Amino acid sequence: MDEVLHFEDGSRALIFSLDTDAIGAILLEQGAALTAGTTAHLSGRRLGIPVGDALLGRVIDPLGSPLDGKPPAETTARRDLDVLSPPIIARDFVNAPLYTGNKIVDTLIPLGKGQRQLIIGDNGLGKSALAIDTVINQKDKSVLCIYVLIGQKRSSVATTLETLRMAGAMDHTVLVVAEATTTPGLKYLAPFAGCAVAEFWMKQGRDTLIVYDDLTTHAQAYRELSLLLRRPPGREAYPGDIFYLHSRLLERSTRLAASHGGGSMTALPIVETREGEIAAYIPTNLISITDGQIYFDPNLFAEGQLPAIDVTRSVSRIGGKAQHARIREEAGRMKLDYLQFLELEVFTRFGARLEASIEARIKRGRVLRELLKQDRLSPLTIETQMAWLVAFNAGLFDGMDSAGISTILRRFPAWVRGSGLSLDDNHDAWLRAVTEWLSSPNRPD
Repeated sequence: MDEVLHFEDGSRALIFSLDTDAIGAILLEQGAALTAGTTAHLSGRRLGIPVGDALLGRVIDPLGSPLDGKPPAETTARRDLDVLSPPIIARDFVNAPLYTGNKIVDTLIPLGKGQRQLIIGDNGLGKSALAIDTVINQKDKSVLCIYVLIGQKRSSVATTLETLRMAGAMDHTVLVVAEATTTPGLKYLAPFAGCAVAEFWMKQGRDTLIVYDDLTTHAQAYRELSLLLRRPPGREAYPGDIFYLHSRLLERSTRLAASHGGGSMTALPIVETREGEIAAYIPTNLISITDGQIYFDPNLFAEGQLPAIDVTRSVSRIGGKAQHARIREEAGRMKLDYLQFLELEVFTRFGARLEASIEARIKRGRVLRELLKQDRLSPLTIETQMAWLVAFNAGLFDGMDSAGISTILRRFPAWVRGSGLSLDDNHDAWLRAVTEWLSSPNRPD
């Protein structure tokens, strides 16, 4: 199993299944002369991919071949695509934050280095935009990124590449691409290829981030291969081992103990739902494998609440342990208060008369909802997020309209950079600085 086959015409294939009277193989490279009767030879080797720093800034296919028109990367190391995940004894607790630059995620659904966080929702709601923002936000943070594009159109691949280049993110990123027109075998291998690249750096003690965009297409490619090779179909026509396939992929993402290098691999798998149905087979599989999910809601998207992240159905099971103490202190009960606001707001739709205290909570919740809006391709530093958290908790936004809040938020990053404040400063220092800025003659309009 998983051995490379060489054909006489130069084609290559990978052994995918073993039957009593036949070998099932998936083509990796197909020559023009390949036909029935072509002799095949065992290579004695498993499939691997070149790894190393030379891949940074490059676009490669799942076999490591360049797709960016440049010569092959000069690497000396190779790594097998499919290996065992690190044993429990080699792992450590997730204890360091990984910042996405997104206000909702970094404050209410925090991530830690080594975590596996699912991004889930219908097509076209901004899942990939969040992943791209997260990659962009790792600039100058010593986190190496691998973005795996599975079964996407060439125009989508080009757009993603151009976006990362314009943001200066390709210096710390590798793009692994299996286009929509490529063979099902390469689509199946793409996430394992990206994982092998990240794993090499993780074993060296470095922090990595890998995005699988998306595992729905990957599951469909695996189903296609399996049905062609006559594996019995199961639920929704997927083979029974599809759960094992994704679990052994995502289990390789972890934080290693210091005795094993101390590196980390954070995984952001993306999965698509249809009509918001998260109880479908592949989404429920991935929800049970990962450490939490970020759910994009089509109703929020239609209402213009961008990013359309549904806080009620999003959770990070282990990221809170890695969240910085200052951010955790300021975020505090914010998620619970926001959820209560969403429930209370329902009563306003019926014109019910509300107590003054309830009315005040609803107004404050609407301010928070306005604060949580964010444009794509505009990740914020964690210090900027600290600033708006302190201002909100102090009631400095109360009574402002949406235009006033938007203006302040646009000017916060520049002010924070010039203020010299950091997360090491205490709450009083932040509150004093933010209050003085907002009450000064140069206060934002």
